[in-house]
Amino acid sequence: MTTATTRHSDRRISPVFVGILAVTAVTGWATWTGFAEQPGVAVFLFVTAAWIVSLCLHEYAHARTALHSGDISIGSKGYLTLNPLKYTHALLSIVLPVIFVIMGGIGLPGGAVFIERNRIRGRWRHSLISAAGPLTNVLFALVCTAPFWLDALDGVPRDFRFALAFLALLQVTAAILNFLPVPGLDGYGVIEPWLSYNIRRQVEPFAPFGLLFVFALLWLPAVNTAFFDVIDSVLGGLGITDVETYCGQDLYRFWQESNQYCQISP
Repeated sequence: MTTATTRHSDRRISPVFVGILAVTAVTGWATWTGFAEQPGVAVFLFVTAAWIVSLCLHEYAHARTALHSGDISIGSKGYLTLNPLKYTHALLSIVLPVIFVIMGGIGLPGGAVFIERNRIRGRWRHSLISAAGPLTNVLFALVCTAPFWLDALDGVPRDFRFALAFLALLQVTAAILNFLPVPGLDGYGVIEPWLSYNIRRQVEPFAPFGLLFVFALLWLPAVNTAFFDVIDSVLGGLGITDVETYCGQDLYRFWQESNQYCQISP
């Protein structure tokens, strides 16, 4: 008997995702070559498209891990096609994260793919499903920062280097925020299977507000400073300076007046 998850069409990569990849490639090329008349526009499109790609891969990792853990309903929901329009909450998964990048330069954790947890047996499997998404952001960050920590920046154009640095910042912030053990975030999903039934029932009502709570905390100057100090330390360990991430964000916000320092920075 053929199930929804075994149909080839349920796993075929969506044209929507292919289109996003194409935008990433073309605008990445424009940023690298300096082809665009306004380099900031190319950087904006490149980083935004690459960020959406990472969001799609984040959700795909959740879905694929769930499939191999026992939730055979994943395929019929379209989650294996990498199509962001198939997500349970496209607004939370794509639109809000992009808006937060534009407004504040922070990688907002997306979501969601609906996983039928009752089909999955074993606490380790539940934890791995939750961890798969932010681990994808970690991998994406390593790819973005590879030229820096491999000391392979010779020949890399300045604007492209800045764009990669800013994109890496988004991936690191997304990974760290996602791994926070706060209800509603993946970090809590990792530890939830190991909590007692009573604790889980007490915490469950707060899950829809977990992300709002985190961002309310980030509005506090002391918390915000401490958070970005951690981000800068992680990026510094990967060979990226705060100047590079700052100039990347400066280029990304092409509609604002550019900092002259970034224009002359080597």
